[in-house]
Amino acid sequence: MKISIHLKLTLIFGLAVVLGLLIGYFYLSNRLHSFLENDLQDNLKRELYLAKDFLELHVGDREALSDADTLADTIAIKLGLRATIIALDGTLLGDSDLGPDELRLAENHLDRPEIQNALQHGFGFSKRYSYTLKQQFFYMAVPFGNDKFSGILRFSIPLAEIELFQAEPQKKIIFAMMLIFLLSVGFTTLISFIVSKPLIEMADIAKAITKGDFSKKPAIYSKDEIGNLARALTYMSDEIKKNIETITQEVTKSDTILSSMFEGIMVTNAREEITLMNPSLRKIFMIDSDPLGKKPLETLRNSAVQKIVDDLLKQKNRFINEKIVMTQPEEKFLEINGVSLVRHNIIEGCVLVFHDITEIRRLETIRQDFVANVSHELRTPMASIKGYSETLLDGALDDKSNARDFINIIHQDSNRLANLIDDLLDLSKIESGKMDMVFLPLEFKPIMQRTIGILEQPAREKSLTITFDISDTLPRISADDKRLSQVLLNLIDNAIKYTPPGGSIDINARDLEKLIQVNITDTGIGIPPEDISRIFERFYRVDKARSRELGGTGLGLSIVRNIVSAHGGEVWVQSEYGSGSTFSFTIPKA
Repeated sequence: MKISIHLKLTLIFGLAVVLGLLIGYFYLSNRLHSFLENDLQDNLKRELYLAKDFLELHVGDREALSDADTLADTIAIKLGLRATIIALDGTLLGDSDLGPDELRLAENHLDRPEIQNALQHGFGFSKRYSYTLKQQFFYMAVPFGNDKFSGILRFSIPLAEIELFQAEPQKKIIFAMMLIFLLSVGFTTLISFIVSKPLIEMADIAKAITKGDFSKKPAIYSKDEIGNLARALTYMSDEIKKNIETITQEVTKSDTILSSMFEGIMVTNAREEITLMNPSLRKIFMIDSDPLGKKPLETLRNSAVQKIVDDLLKQKNRFINEKIVMTQPEEKFLEINGVSLVRHNIIEGCVLVFHDITEIRRLETIRQDFVANVSHELRTPMASIKGYSETLLDGALDDKSNARDFINIIHQDSNRLANLIDDLLDLSKIESGKMDMVFLPLEFKPIMQRTIGILEQPAREKSLTITFDISDTLPRISADDKRLSQVLLNLIDNAIKYTPPGGSIDINARDLEKLIQVNITDTGIGIPPEDISRIFERFYRVDKARSRELGGTGLGLSIVRNIVSAHGGEVWVQSEYGSGSTFSFTIPKA
């Protein structure tokens, strides 16, 4: 059960008051009892000596003590106490509380302590229980006699009379203490409320701080310890708020950095449990569930990554760099840098950074293919030109029948070489952004008609039918006339080259909200499914021998992709191998 500080202070102060009052009560009662007893003793002693003088005046010798019982009764009546006259041998001669018969049967009192003291020292005193009268008595005795002791006079008074005298003052003391107790409780309650109120207020403020509410401040301005505590609480609240804001900013900054990093990040603890994984790594491994608290093998499903983590947690200050191949859910090449986390010479976990080098590997492959293809494409016409020119120089010029054929071959290969160089220069300019393009609002239909006109002769030679469906109401496009013509020329020329004689080529344009989509469909040889993803790469050919035979450089579709991209559009292909292909691209409206 929760007990408030107000109640605790009240109980503590109340108990302290009760304890103090009890101590005071017993002390005062004891002092009062001692005072009354001493006072009674003094009075009794004084009266005893007066009664002794009285006896000595009326009693001269032992024979005169025949009326001792009467004298004892007289003294008792006058003084209001029990008087006893005892012979020197301890026999009771007279007692105010005993009758004649009881007096004769009474015990010898010589052994009583007060009698012995009186005989030895001239005065005797004792407090003891009277077996004769069956109660506690206060006894005082003194010997009497003129020339010699004739007997002993003893006074006794019940101790109960002291309690009667003490009862009234005790009532007053108890009443006073009860009044003091009630006043103390009231005062204590008030004081504890005054003391506990600011503490309760500060406790409520502390609870609010734990819930993130820093708006409350203690309204306490005293210069005592509570005031110091209030100021310390205010300072603590401001510092905690400032630190939380700083930490929040740092956490937000760290989360932003980790979230925006292209590299995947994974952190584990010493038990190999994942404590952090950024979105990039989740995307790489296509992780949908929460990975925190799980081991890498459970989440990433890759034993190579688990082995790296195991190795890092076995040796301090270790750095690992490895390349792995991930086959599921798709093939990816990853480079992993890992380092163990060491604190106070104890391994607390490890950090792994995943670099997706799939694109780099792909570009490296493309670069290698590009270098090989360029070398091959340049070497072939150059070798032909060099061979035929050397043949002519060696005397073939004089052979009129063959010299013209040789020169014609040299001319064709030089044109092929010039076209290759022109395409490479165009591609380089487009990719570097250095090719000047002028985007103007253009009618698409005239550009298409002009392009078909240029390619009409090659199409007629193969008995190909070219049809196009372009509405006169088709919106204008924003394009560079020369480069758009180059795109159409390359795509339609490819369709002509790879469509067998007697086939057909169909061209249409559709209006799509903010774009115009152009489709060029042929009934050609088509493209194998495994080659479609690479068809727009430089120098990539599906059938290399056939492409060279047809005079292609292998750069046309790459140039098309880059020109369309520079216009803000996209280009793609749909093909069924052996049945034909449809090349499509989009151009923004003007």
